[in-house]
Amino acid sequence: MAKIEKNQADNVPPSVLISNRIEELGDWRGETLAKLREIIKDADPEVVEEWKWGTPVWSHGGLICTGEAYKKAVKMTFAKGASLKDPDGLFNSSLDGNVRRAIDIHEGESINELAMKNLIRAAVSLNIK
Repeated sequence: MAKIEKNQADNVPPSVLISNRIEELGDWRGETLAKLREIIKDADPEVVEEWKWGTPVWSHGGLICTGEAYKKAVKMTFAKGASLKDPDGLFNSSLDGNVRRAIDIHEGESINELAMKNLIRAAVSLNIK
């Protein structure tokens, strides 16, 4: 996939920008982001992929979460995470905020797919109440 320059991003579908970002990372972070994308789409087939703030964003009735890649972690930030129940204890970052909560996934860590899908569905339910 060809590298997309910032000034070209406005004319490229968000799904292509997300795929490009995954490929661009080319390591465990890209694999993790691709897996999270798959989990999100499985949890909510009606999810809308967007590209905001230079990062992948998933929405349904409002923002669900972002998928950011850093040097040592892939971070899923849930826009209304502080309002979500997290019985499986997925949230491990941004725990002091009044609105957002995040999940940092580090190299070699596994993803609890069922718990993640439940959290995504809960975020969608909160958005479409």
